[in-house]
Amino acid sequence: MQRHQHRVFAVARGILKRQEDVEDIAQQVFVKAYFSLKRFDQRAAFSTWLYKITVNECWDLLRKRKARPLVYEADFSEEQSRQYTTPEREASKAPDASDRMALREQLENMLSQLDKRDRAMLVLKEVEGFSVEEIAESMGLNANTVKVRLFRARRRIVQYSRREKKE
Repeated sequence: MQRHQHRVFAVARGILKRQEDVEDIAQQVFVKAYFSLKRFDQRAAFSTWLYKITVNECWDLLRKRKARPLVYEADFSEEQSRQYTTPEREASKAPDASDRMALREQLENMLSQLDKRDRAMLVLKEVEGFSVEEIAESMGLNANTVKVRLFRARRRIVQYSRREKKE
C-alpha cells in the first residue's frame, strides 16, 4: 500500500473532482485489491492491475453520480494547495492568480469538449505519465485504440485552442 498509494491517489485525483471522493476510492481500491489478490494474474504488472482497479472504481462512482470528472484547484484546502506547489514552480515567474484562473478555465473548457474516457486517457498519459500500454490495460482497451483516441483528443484540443485564439 505504501509503495502504490501516491499513484493510486494521483490517478483518482485526475478523474474525480472532490478530495473526499478520491480518499474514499483509494480506500476501496486497496480493500478490493487485498480481497482479490488470489485472482491476480502474476504475468501482469501488479501496479497496472492496481491502477485498473482504481480507474474502474472511479468510473463506477461517476456512473452512479453522473458527474463531471474534473478537479478544481479551488476545491483544495490551503494545505493541499501548498502540498502540490513545487520549488521550481515558486521560483519561476508564474502568472498571477487571475491569469492562472483564466488559463485553468480555458483548459477546463477545452477538456469539457472531450468524451469522459478521452479526458481520462489524456490525464493518465500527460499528467500522470502512464504508458499507452498501461492505459490500455487499465481501461480494458487495445493499445492501438488508446493511441488513436489520444491522437484525436489532442487534435480536438488544438482545434479548440485555435478557434479560441481567432475569437
